[in-house]
Amino acid sequence: MVSVYFVHMRAPEPGLRPPVALKHGFPFDPAYGYDEAGLLAITAPAEVADFADFWRGTFAQTMATPLRLEVGEPIAGVAGRVVREVRFDTLGGVRVGAWWSMPTDGEIAVGCVTGHGYGGRGDWQNGWRPSRCAEILPCAPGFNLSARADLPDTSDRHVIHGIASRETYLIRACVASMWSAASALIELAPAAAGRLLYLGGSFAGGLGSLALPWDERFAAAFMEVPTFGHHPLRLTCRCVGSGESVRSYAADHPGVMDVLAYFDAAVAARRIAIPTLVCPARFDPAVPPPGQYAVANALPNKVMIALTTGHFDNPDGASDQRAQLRAWRSLAAARGQT
Repeated sequence: MVSVYFVHMRAPEPGLRPPVALKHGFPFDPAYGYDEAGLLAITAPAEVADFADFWRGTFAQTMATPLRLEVGEPIAGVAGRVVREVRFDTLGGVRVGAWWSMPTDGEIAVGCVTGHGYGGRGDWQNGWRPSRCAEILPCAPGFNLSARADLPDTSDRHVIHGIASRETYLIRACVASMWSAASALIELAPAAAGRLLYLGGSFAGGLGSLALPWDERFAAAFMEVPTFGHHPLRLTCRCVGSGESVRSYAADHPGVMDVLAYFDAAVAARRIAIPTLVCPARFDPAVPPPGQYAVANALPNKVMIALTTGHFDNPDGASDQRAQLRAWRSLAAARGQT
């Protein structure tokens, strides 16, 4: 098992902070009128009857898919770490590209599966990794190393690709790619088995929430400004992120709500048992805070650090970053113990 230590932080007092008011040029309020008490009161929507069966079945299908793992040559000029491009298969035989890195001396304390935001991932750099970790940074199907001619590589098109059914929705393959990435990491660095952390923000925060309930290999998680939370509420909120494409699509295809019910990160979050550091934002024009808080509030085993802003330059952002860093150092202190 992995022992995880979090900073101890005083729980926020409902009503202590009003809605965030910052100067912006958006034609809507990125705080959506919520004060702290209102955000903390948001609960996840009801779970469809076969939600768990669908995801357990998807996990089983993914784990039964041969990885066909390919490992590239080391990338030159990386101080202290060995970095390689790797490729593997996930659900439906979709080929995924990723970067894999580990300390040059091979000493591993933890393994990290690190997702990316909806802008994609251009390289292996990541400032949040523990120093003694083996890390895999998968590119979600359609993006960067996982680009394909038949898959979109922009968030507005990607988020609605295959959305007509739960089986074909591209987000399903993206969730599966995180499970397959964990399998690849363990095959490449067996010492990481039983010591896996999941790290992801925004798009990857939502993917992590959907992926983690069904995969017992993970010991702890960090999710920042997670998306895909509480679709019925999220789709009432105008935004500049991927949710706006889904909102527009749902306006013309109301039946899509039956599909989205299986991809609600807040519903899934209720089932995540592992310790999770979650950082929702109270002001975010790209991922509406009500959806973020629906995910954060649903987590049963969490430390929550409320950020002032997400996807927006905050003039006082240093205080948010310091709080995250303190909590992250506690999370990164996890070590494998038998």
